[in-house]
Amino acid sequence: MSPFKYELRYQRIAASVALLTVLSAAGGCSSIDRLSQIGEKPKLNEIENPTTQPGYKPVSMPMPKPETVSYNPNSLWRNGSRAFFKDQRAHQIGDILTVTVNITDQANFANETQRSRTAKEDSGITDFIGAKTLGATAQKVLPGRLLTADSASSSDGKGTIQRQETLQTNVAAVVTQVLPNGNLVVEGKQEIRVNYEVRELVVAGIVRPEDIQSDNTIDSSKIAQARISYGGRGQITDVQQQRYGQQVMDVLLPF
Repeated sequence: MSPFKYELRYQRIAASVALLTVLSAAGGCSSIDRLSQIGEKPKLNEIENPTTQPGYKPVSMPMPKPETVSYNPNSLWRNGSRAFFKDQRAHQIGDILTVTVNITDQANFANETQRSRTAKEDSGITDFIGAKTLGATAQKVLPGRLLTADSASSSDGKGTIQRQETLQTNVAAVVTQVLPNGNLVVEGKQEIRVNYEVRELVVAGIVRPEDIQSDNTIDSSKIAQARISYGGRGQITDVQQQRYGQQVMDVLLPF
């Protein structure tokens, strides 16, 4: 075998080893954890403090200028007060409120574009200086048709989008931050295990205390910068997902 073939074979082996190393590093820990849980029910995560999570970042939003609080003699009200009697609605860090997730999203789009064009060009000289009277030999030498061109193009594009999503559930959220203007940053997480499948619901965003109902609930449509995630993990989810190899090939293959 020639040295070139040896070198080419070595490069292929090295590339395969590198790919296996990357795949092992990416999914090694996850695979070991999953192998250790074979036959066991998925474990629920412990209750955690959202502010201590690695991805937690305090929210910074544009704030109005602070108002100076002034008290008037014999007055029951002051500037900035929200209610006469104190209620039990969430208003400070650590308080809990219920978020009513009610999402009904439906979209239907259908577009079609058609285009067609036909062009033909033909120019020439049929009788150059009486070429027809000079005989067949002269007609071969003298010019006849100078240019003949035909072109045709057409395109037809169609696109259809049909989407319908519905999610209705409730989740309790914790106030993690109070912004200078009084708005509340809330975050809630819920995990439900049924047999060997765990369903996770995560809700986060910014709410106004005025939008919180008297029963300490708020609709998800009134949450600013809302982040709602609904998914799961377990045996059913594993079957629905592609294998690691397929996902890698989908990303790397250019065709």
